[in-house]
Amino acid sequence: MLQMKKATLALAAVSMFGATVAHAADLVLGLAMAKTGPYVSLANTNEIAVDMAVEEINKAGGVNGKQIKVVKFDTGGDPKQATLAVRRFAEDDKALAIVGPFSSSEVKVSFPVGERLGIPQMAMSSSAPGLGKGFSFGFRNTTDEGRVVNEVLSSIKEKGLPHATGAIAYATDDTVSKSMGTAVFPKLFGEYKIPVKGEVDFQYKAFDLSPQVSRLVAIKPDVIGVGAPPEAAINLAKEMKRQGVQARLIGGTTIADPDLPQRMDGAGETMTIGTTFFKDYDDKAKKFSAEFSSRAKAAGLTRTVPNQMDAASYDIVYLYAEAMRNGKVGAAADKLADERKVIRDELVKLKDFPALEGGITFDADGDAVKPIYVLEVKKGEWTLLDRRVPKQ
Repeated sequence: MLQMKKATLALAAVSMFGATVAHAADLVLGLAMAKTGPYVSLANTNEIAVDMAVEEINKAGGVNGKQIKVVKFDTGGDPKQATLAVRRFAEDDKALAIVGPFSSSEVKVSFPVGERLGIPQMAMSSSAPGLGKGFSFGFRNTTDEGRVVNEVLSSIKEKGLPHATGAIAYATDDTVSKSMGTAVFPKLFGEYKIPVKGEVDFQYKAFDLSPQVSRLVAIKPDVIGVGAPPEAAINLAKEMKRQGVQARLIGGTTIADPDLPQRMDGAGETMTIGTTFFKDYDDKAKKFSAEFSSRAKAAGLTRTVPNQMDAASYDIVYLYAEAMRNGKVGAAADKLADERKVIRDELVKLKDFPALEGGITFDADGDAVKPIYVLEVKKGEWTLLDRRVPKQ
């Protein structure tokens, strides 16, 4: 019996040692994903994009002779779970950096935790203005909604589309949607001299928006700024069609869902949004989209077309890989804190990095400056209206 116990302990020790050696040999990244919860329609495919990037990089020889390994945590879009993910990645998994979290509500609480622990985080969807300000380890491979909507309005103005009067409709219980409704649209409508004739608000899970749309009927605006997740935007568009409201809905990345036009069932014609990825823009985007779709179909997912969050997730892996390559990061267990700082510092140095989405540079607040694709719904499909590159 004693011999068996000794053998068991010895085997356990070997297993632990083997795991440590394997772990030390890898460049570990954490993936804070939202495969469940309120953002699932936008976020449940981000994992596919991350896996694609990791496989491509490893197949090409990895980074600095090392392979990238991803450990994963489903936050469900819950801010509390997002903070748990950061701690687990930083303390238990000894990750060098984190892909995610997804939403602005998660970023608000996870960035402070990551800053204290000294581990880089890079969100793939959060776009509420100013959330990265003051965090040296916090990055967002997203573009501030203010910049996005500014490019949408600029394009509408340059193309001579009707925008003499406006209204605002937004969800009050979603961080970025509320920010758009109370800050982004009022400010930008003012700058473009579009008088706001009224505003309506709702909860993003609300199904009956007839009272809100009845108010829009009376206002008769040319454009309506929408701050809402996809499902709420769909309900709004359908109710507008039912009540005969002809205004152009305009929005940012919160409603950049590839399937949105089809899900609106004929509503939402002329809806115009800004996004940071368009699947048919060039050969690089088309190749990525084809492989992504193949994997999504194999996984039995409902949506098989990549969205901007998928493209952003894919590019985050490449951005980290470039930072690790430039900083000669080698996954040394006794240099973990220093190598995390190296990754942070190298990310800041990147200028116009040739990513899937286009050239990426990070501004002083850690937000990505990259091309904006202005899309318009025509005959139930997203079509490219304009491509713009914001200035820092």
